Amino acid sequence: MIAIDHTGRVVLVTGAGAGIGREIARWFARAGAAVAVADVRADKADETVAAIAAEGGRAVAIVKNLRDDPEIQAMVDETVDALGSLDVAVNNVGNFPPGRVPTPTVDMDGAFWRDLLDQNLVMAALSAAAEARAGADVILFVSSGETTRPSPGMAAYAAAKAGINHLVTTLAVELAPTRVLAIAPGTTLTETVAAALPDDYVAKIIESTPLKRGVEFDELARLAVFLGSDLARCITGQLILADAGAFLSRNRPPSAG
Repeated sequence: MIAIDHTGRVVLVTGAGAGIGREIARWFARAGAAVAVADVRADKADETVAAIAAEGGRAVAIVKNLRDDPEIQAMVDETVDALGSLDVAVNNVGNFPPGRVPTPTVDMDGAFWRDLLDQNLVMAALSAAAEARAGADVILFVSSGETTRPSPGMAAYAAAKAGINHLVTTLAVELAPTRVLAIAPGTTLTETVAAALPDDYVAKIIESTPLKRGVEFDELARLAVFLGSDLARCITGQLILADAGAFLSRNRPPSAG
């Protein structure tokens, strides 16, 4: 068995205070990386840092609100100041609006669209630009499996994430030889997703997948650790689906409500 070794590398993970981001941060640390745990919530960032330290890893909390543009550059600057460099960046932070999913597209106003685009596309694009300027050699995004199929009731979220997919192909050319990739999870019960989607809606989505299951945090984390490593050094500009085969199925559940 070949172990993935990130010893001596510095990894920045946004939205690392919980859920997918926390697990990605923990698995990079387990592989030997020093990890910058970025989150808007200081208590959650500290929890992730403590979890990494308890396993013998090294991490620092970077508390920033990425909706404030200058804080994005400050996040990257603090990472480099604290850990010495930036090798891999994982742009995981995003928003799945509680209480507003599903929402028919005809009922989405301009404020709703702009909010979802800002939190799921604009922040990611600005983060990637700052990370590239700092010399990152791998930039990963967390996109969504919703971008690969019709998404009734989630048009704004899915469109914003689809923008990331295209951004990846463009940045892979503009930033080469930096590798740029996106992971597209299937239904993953993060705090925000669990709060946003009714249980029966989630059950229908899971039942529609060939594997009849959702996706676990650690599965996405291990994929990120692989893609950030030299074992994946020939892969760039790609969207990697990790969705239990959901993209194969078009029998999506009807919009709940």
